[in-house]
Amino acid sequence: MPGTAYVLFHHVMGETDGRRGVWGYVRGGMGGLTQALARAAAGLGVEIRCEAEVARVLVRDGRAAGVVLANGEELRAPLVVSNADAHVTFTRLVEARELPAEFLAAVGRISYASASLKINVALAELPDFRALPGTRPGPQHRGTIHICPDLDYIERAFDDAKYGRPSARPVLECTIPSVVDDTVAPAGRHLMSIFVQYAPYALGEGHWDQLREPFADRCFALLDEYAPNFSRSVLARQVLTPLDIERTFNLTGGNIFQGAMTPSQLFSFRPVPGHADYRTPVRGLYLCGAATHPGGGVMGAPGYNAARRDPARPPPTLGRG
Repeated sequence: MPGTAYVLFHHVMGETDGRRGVWGYVRGGMGGLTQALARAAAGLGVEIRCEAEVARVLVRDGRAAGVVLANGEELRAPLVVSNADAHVTFTRLVEARELPAEFLAAVGRISYASASLKINVALAELPDFRALPGTRPGPQHRGTIHICPDLDYIERAFDDAKYGRPSARPVLECTIPSVVDDTVAPAGRHLMSIFVQYAPYALGEGHWDQLREPFADRCFALLDEYAPNFSRSVLARQVLTPLDIERTFNLTGGNIFQGAMTPSQLFSFRPVPGHADYRTPVRGLYLCGAATHPGGGVMGAPGYNAARRDPARPPPTLGRG
């Protein structure tokens, strides 16, 4: 589809340990990254509160003054940094009267198309692929496994989603981190992560709470065509639909990039024109997540860039044209 080629480029332009275009596993799972960040922050005297839901950003005279928690507690601060997406930040956490109408209109135009569906699977043994048999760890288990025989297959899978249907034969992108990291699963057991396309957020019929398990069954049946032992080796699974991703992680529309990564929403247009430098119309309120340049991916660049902004400078005005 026009404009989507950049998303592939975005995924392969980086490098890991000097090797361009490859991804790395975090030892112990992705939680190991957040724990490392927490330890570094604690070393700097930072207090981290978990299960402390923010209900509202406090604004006084056009400037951020702290936050109000869901339990009513107020935390005062001269600067507030939001890692939530633009929709959550500016339509749920900041009162509309504190924002210019044209800015709110621009936020309302942000597309969150291209939702994600994720399945995490605990396995008794590794997939025994027809193309390369064997349940002992091998090269077929260490890389990224794509189930999408040809471009027509991908196109048909997307055609379903265009009309609000989960793909009849979805594209599956699988990784098995336990093959390279023995800390994420018990000895002899394995963990598979499946990224599924396509699963539209807005369904033409039905509801994701009812379609979650049948769709996962469809994905497993497809994997069985390539690895006949797969389904019978499943010990447990967790299915995260676009709706689950939105409800659990506050990712609008189930979009893991906090907004579609298409040309009209990249670079100086991210999150909206005139506000691509991490500042917002509320002085002292910043964005630092994937909703900002350079977008999604576990790289820390949005936060790094946001931290380098000068609080003394006034926020820009919304670009016109």
